[in-house]
Amino acid sequence: MEHHLTTPVREEDVRKLRMGDLVYVTGTVITARDEAHLEALELHERGEEPPVDFKGVGVFHCGPIMKKVDGEWTVVAAGPTTSARMEIFQDNFIETFRPAIIIGKGGMGDLTSKACQEFGCVYGAFTGGAALLAARGIKKVRDVFWLEELGMPECLWVYDVEDFGPMIVTIDSHGGNMTQDVKTQVTERLEKILAEMEG
Repeated sequence: MEHHLTTPVREEDVRKLRMGDLVYVTGTVITARDEAHLEALELHERGEEPPVDFKGVGVFHCGPIMKKVDGEWTVVAAGPTTSARMEIFQDNFIETFRPAIIIGKGGMGDLTSKACQEFGCVYGAFTGGAALLAARGIKKVRDVFWLEELGMPECLWVYDVEDFGPMIVTIDSHGGNMTQDVKTQVTERLEKILAEMEG
């Protein structure tokens, strides 16, 4: 199925999404890679909050290329980052900040999958190498935080987006994890082939 979501997305709407569905997002998408995840979680642990509200929005694993034109930030390219590097703290991030959709490439593991199931989140795989396609869905750079501290690719960029996508739901809130399923199938086939060769 195809879904057009507007942020903030309610948990009940997130839970309607199923593995394999196509998703487009309108509203707020915030870029955050590993350093931003870590900074946000450390702030929260100290009793402080990050400068943005992640609840119900899209969190984009992305290190964009940005430039200033007439004093305004514009997006040159915004391709997804490989999400596996965020796996070590993505579950904690989902539990703490309750985003609706994590956007990236390459899929994520069991920790993220369990957090999506428990707290009502999904993972949307954006086509790798489609940085210009992603940039097209970004209508405005609303704000930027931690630019000086973390640098352009690692800081928080807050985007206003319109029909940002398409993304394929590869982790849903019902225990489905397409990436892990494919890995399991490949491993089983490989074992079968090796057994046949030895036999």
